[in-house]
Amino acid sequence: HPEIEVIVATAFGDMSSAVRALHLDASDFITKPIDSNVLMVSLDRARQRVTTRRQLKAYTRHLEEGWDDTTQQLLETFAYQRKLIESSIDGILGCDGREVVVTCNASLQAMLGYSKQEVLQRMRLRQFFAPADYDAFQKALAENGHGGPNRLYLYESCLRARDGKAIPVQMSAAPIGEHEHAEGIVCFVRDLRKIRQLEQQMADQARILHQDKMISLGRLAASVAHEINNPLAGVLNYLRLMLHTSERPPLTAERVAQFRRYTTICEQEIARCARIVGSLLTFARTSSTDFQPVAMTPLLQRCVDLSRHRLDLQHIELVHRWPETLPAVTGDANQLQQCLLNLIFNAIDAMPKGGRLEITAQGNQRQSTIEIAVSDTGCGITPEDAPHVFEPFFTTKQDGGGTGLGLATTYGIIERHGGTIDFQSRPGQGTTFTIRLPVRTQGDYAA
Repeated sequence: HPEIEVIVATAFGDMSSAVRALHLDASDFITKPIDSNVLMVSLDRARQRVTTRRQLKAYTRHLEEGWDDTTQQLLETFAYQRKLIESSIDGILGCDGREVVVTCNASLQAMLGYSKQEVLQRMRLRQFFAPADYDAFQKALAENGHGGPNRLYLYESCLRARDGKAIPVQMSAAPIGEHEHAEGIVCFVRDLRKIRQLEQQMADQARILHQDKMISLGRLAASVAHEINNPLAGVLNYLRLMLHTSERPPLTAERVAQFRRYTTICEQEIARCARIVGSLLTFARTSSTDFQPVAMTPLLQRCVDLSRHRLDLQHIELVHRWPETLPAVTGDANQLQQCLLNLIFNAIDAMPKGGRLEITAQGNQRQSTIEIAVSDTGCGITPEDAPHVFEPFFTTKQDGGGTGLGLATTYGIIERHGGTIDFQSRPGQGTTFTIRLPVRTQGDYAA
């Protein structure tokens, strides 16, 4: 029982016995005969030793428990921080004061194709850059242009992957510790390859959209030339008639009234030509998507004006019905016009021997939409072709008569405007395409 204090009391009070007793951790050594005062002092000393030992044991136990708790907290914090670094979507690269890599997470490894064993304590920061890119990175880090001195924020550069390919990235970086006594640098890296890919896809979509617009414009050219030539020929004839009449004096009141009638006709025909040319210029102009309130009634009328002459040439009867006031939609008027012209041209192509084209529009108050339908009495769409109608480059026109982009482009435009487009068709009887667009406000609807 080592916790029990022992006081040695003996008549053999030699020095060697006392040393041996104390060496065996006796509390005290008393020689006989025992003096009461000496005994009380020894008992008090033994009691103090017991108290001190108990306090020391309790304090030691408290320290051990505290150390265990602190160690557990440190381990949990370290594990959490490690998981935080490893689970980051962005790549994280940490270097010491000599720019030797001491930390890199899974995202960076996947981005560049390295393993931890290849990178940690083996590679330096500059090895991930081309020489010129590394110099530019260090210069940007020291300047104020990207987040302040010695801090880099959203800096775009390229890192070299394990296979030597240049990976476009967006980086943020900062030194660890004070700049004068920096202990290293940490870099956060975001892979820009998918963003660049999306940007390229958007550019391709814009190019295809404009290409389809130019194709539609080319299809308009011949008919519009006749559409403009006829009123210009009339204007020219009236001007020649007025010139010939003015050369035969006197200029009577009857001739003045006749001149006024001629000039009114000329003014109307020239204004008609100006409207057609203006519509063509607006349609052909390259512009970014600009979503604004669009009045649908004038837009529908422009589409009719641009296609009327071609309808006449192919002996197609045009019927159009819509109220004087339609609900406005939010969108790009130029692109919506392109959609409607695509549907009208497809309907015309489906009726090479003539037929009937019907364009209707109305507001649907219950669904808060405007519905535009383009119907023809043409050849229709077969059940085999119906699932592929909106696929890019799918066309049923023979001998290079179509690119297959028109309906695909129309579908994409309507989808970007938050609307829908569908069709119903019977082979040999005709097709109806219906566009539904959300209205701009919950305002009044025309009956």
